[in-house]
Amino acid sequence: MYQDERKLDFKPLGIAIKKAREAKGWTQEYLAQLVDLTPRSIMYIENRGQHPRLNKFYLITTLLDLLNKLSQIDDKMSQCINMLAKGYKKREILESLDLGLAKTQGYEFIKKAQNLSKKIINGDL
Repeated sequence: MYQDERKLDFKPLGIAIKKAREAKGWTQEYLAQLVDLTPRSIMYIENRGQHPRLNKFYLITTLLDLLNKLSQIDDKMSQCINMLAKGYKKREILESLDLGLAKTQGYEFIKKAQNLSKKIINGDL
């Protein structure tokens, strides 16, 4: 069975978690208490890009309302952002998503996805 070896770079997500937590006025200790982790674990997630367990990631992003922000993005855009995060090349994204766009428009779409993901990470969305 084929298993994709690409690793998700969690550091941008950790930054988004930190900004969302700070925007709510929460401390690392408070968030840790809410999701049953140690404050050090929250620090590692935010600053080092440590991968939390899926259930903890879901809890954190739900509490910080990050999932709602991501779900407001249309399906093709969210797939594109996900593929970018996994390290896919632009050509692979265009071939995989079947956007129905000319090549130049496809690259513009990917650039828009990159900018949108930066806005999410920076807390501007």
